[in-house]
Amino acid sequence: MNGKIGVIGLGIMGKPMALNMLKKGASLLVSDLNKAAVAEVTAAGAKEADYAEIGRECDIIVTMLPNGDIVQSVLFGEHGVAEGITPGTLVCDMSSVTATQSQTCYKKLKELGCGFVDAPVSGGEPGAVAGTLAIMCGGDEEDFNRMKPVFDMVGTSALLIGPSGSGSIAKLANQIIVNLNIAAVSEALVLAAKAGADPMKVYKAIRGGLAGSAVLDAKAPMMCRRDFKPGGKISINHKDIKNVLSTAHDIDVPLPLTSMLFEIQQALKVHGHMDDDHAGYVQYFEALAGVTVKSDEEL
Repeated sequence: MNGKIGVIGLGIMGKPMALNMLKKGASLLVSDLNKAAVAEVTAAGAKEADYAEIGRECDIIVTMLPNGDIVQSVLFGEHGVAEGITPGTLVCDMSSVTATQSQTCYKKLKELGCGFVDAPVSGGEPGAVAGTLAIMCGGDEEDFNRMKPVFDMVGTSALLIGPSGSGSIAKLANQIIVNLNIAAVSEALVLAAKAGADPMKVYKAIRGGLAGSAVLDAKAPMMCRRDFKPGGKISINHKDIKNVLSTAHDIDVPLPLTSMLFEIQQALKVHGHMDDDHAGYVQYFEALAGVTVKSDEEL
């Protein structure tokens, strides 16, 4: 595509997304506090720039950051993107934030003559690396259509759900389903292990039935291998579930299962597991049952 793209945030998700954009021929300006990540992406053909420079030079700016407060600071804080941004620029936040935070960005950027799309993703690090992310979008249709070529560089599906904030709401719903599913897989495999069944064989036996899911296929083998290297850190999902509950409380939606999940995450936080992959939820259930989910069975 013509014009420069700015990418701010080169973490677990942002770095492979930027690399995929470069592979598809995009001209990138990038920024991150992690200079090793910046060096890797610039070695692949990007140029490092500060926030205001990205605002001045880029037609489209993508943010992929840990939380909504950081997004607000990067866009509107001192020396932020807004200090250099020109009317007509399109900003797309692909971070997981609340709908209210997305709507604030939309309003502020509209006042500057710029567009904004909230477009959080699902697929985790494997999806970011493979370029197969599912992208949930909120904003104006013309801005979504303008972003579509960029979405096609990093994902296999992008859907405009509705006005500003709709993408963020879809992501919160996604996080309820994904995280509770992982917790259910954890509980089930702990039961199997405690009863003396090989958890990997149990996984193989059930994956073709109604219990089968993308989450089961992704996380059960990790649990059985004791592989908690993060593709999706518990800390990030803890933040997301906190956003889910905050949003739900604001609109009077009771979420009893999600509330229990948040307390499970809190317990894992106390025991130092926040940097583990969310397959590490199994460690909470293991501690309750006094058993370890482990298998030497090959996948």
